[in-house]
Amino acid sequence: MANITVDAKMLCKAFLAGAQRIEAKKEYINELNVFPVPDGDTGTNMTLTIMSAAKEVSQMENPAMKELAKAISSGSLRGARGNSGVILSQLLRGFCKVVGEHKEITVPVATEAFQRAVETAYKAVMKPKEGTILTVAKGGAERAAQLVEETDDILYFMEEVIKYMDEVLAYTPELLPVLKEAGVVDSGGQGLMEIMKGAYDALCGKEVKFDIPVAAPVVKKTTGAASDDISTADIKFGYCTEFIIMLEKEYTMDTELEFKAYLESLGDSIVVVSDDDIVKVHVHTNDPGLAIQKALTYGSLTRMKIDNMREEHNERVISGGEVAQAAVAEAPKEEPVKPAEPRKAEGFVAVSIGAGMNEIFLGLGVDSIIEGGQTMNPSTEDVLNAIDGVNADTVYVLPNNKNIILAAEQAKTLTEDKNVVVIPSKTVPQGIAALINFAYDKTPEENAELMTAEMKKVKTGQVTYAVRDTSIDGMEIKQGNIMGLDDSTIRAVGDSVEDTAYELLVNMIDEDSELITLYYGEETSEEVAEALASRITESYPEVEVEVHSGNQPIYYYVISVE
Repeated sequence: MANITVDAKMLCKAFLAGAQRIEAKKEYINELNVFPVPDGDTGTNMTLTIMSAAKEVSQMENPAMKELAKAISSGSLRGARGNSGVILSQLLRGFCKVVGEHKEITVPVATEAFQRAVETAYKAVMKPKEGTILTVAKGGAERAAQLVEETDDILYFMEEVIKYMDEVLAYTPELLPVLKEAGVVDSGGQGLMEIMKGAYDALCGKEVKFDIPVAAPVVKKTTGAASDDISTADIKFGYCTEFIIMLEKEYTMDTELEFKAYLESLGDSIVVVSDDDIVKVHVHTNDPGLAIQKALTYGSLTRMKIDNMREEHNERVISGGEVAQAAVAEAPKEEPVKPAEPRKAEGFVAVSIGAGMNEIFLGLGVDSIIEGGQTMNPSTEDVLNAIDGVNADTVYVLPNNKNIILAAEQAKTLTEDKNVVVIPSKTVPQGIAALINFAYDKTPEENAELMTAEMKKVKTGQVTYAVRDTSIDGMEIKQGNIMGLDDSTIRAVGDSVEDTAYELLVNMIDEDSELITLYYGEETSEEVAEALASRITESYPEVEVEVHSGNQPIYYYVISVE
């Protein structure tokens, strides 16, 4: 018997099944990445993105279609990581915009939803590239537009759409030569197909048990109770309080500013994120009840969570065998609340990849550092929270990684009370150059233009190891080889870190080069880095060479040539 429609209950099962399938296949998807670098890969990023929404969906009991659509859209939007994750979140957002207006999904509704999904995703990417997840999604929308005239059976419709999308995926190497050389299809497109196939299985009645995997969090600069080298006496506000307000009254920008000001009078580490009819709240305070009472004036509360940070800190220290008598003493009485610092004109958020790099950014005036970078791309919500934590009218965001720029742009669109300027820095050296050229006497628009222009004058090189065998630009690369990459491709491959770094630099240096900066990683010593610098100086005496500790993981060297 034909299955004519999909209700909210069926969509819920299908979505969770799609999330479960890509989680199970994420390593396979990671293996499809062309460049064999140890980074935050496509499968991982797409999985973390959809799981952010799946966690919300799995906790809903018999949601209506509109509520379900909102949870999928909002959860994936805030959890989006990497370019593939952001594009996936936009596909889901466009799809949910349509289905959220209907009680059931028919073939015409699904067709419209697929079309909106593709339109939304293409708009989110400044320079859409064919042969990617976008092409695969577009193929699905085009096939749906043909089928809507032929059938009203949603299962047959989905089967045919998926079949055609698979054909488009198989064709992606013909659209992107680099895929053809590596002998792989597009990894983002493959990830989308895993989600689609998992959802289709559920619609066909296959039972899928949904388990939420424990994902490694993005590591951020630790300044609070999570640090084991402080005592409970240093924890000024003892209760980490989180909840979501389901808005029932008018909630304007002025209302939010008033609410934030009230929370600032109670504590610190305040995050207030609004999205249509919900408000997500996080605050460290000594009186959670006051925060909750105020929140209740705006609507009902859900997902409430209050943790005693002093107690948790003691347990953490004791379990590590590092407890001291002073660390378990009673916390001091509440100190008088200090007035909030006046809001400044501009502030800065930067993504960084190591203690040495962090110090350089802090020295250049960065207010908030998100640690993550290549090995774990921060989510849209990570960037959003960092922006929210900077008390400034204009906040400049430096992603310092091409795979984080879209997440930063998405965080910008979700910020309402500040002017956010995303400087599209693709590497840490570009971010440093942009900051050095910031001018306090210029407008945000002028600074954005200046910083972007100056950072483009910087060439960046990175030296790391190959995580798998592949072939790129005529180079045969074996797992474990040392690779030297510049801004466009792999320039050097070898067995020695220093020889490969030197060969990379030979390819990067030209007659206009004046300054080379070597940032050595956590697996490289200062002495070895200085020896490499001397070798470069001997070969290029007219070029100045500087050496700094970056202490970055994964990359033996990050190199800047200006």
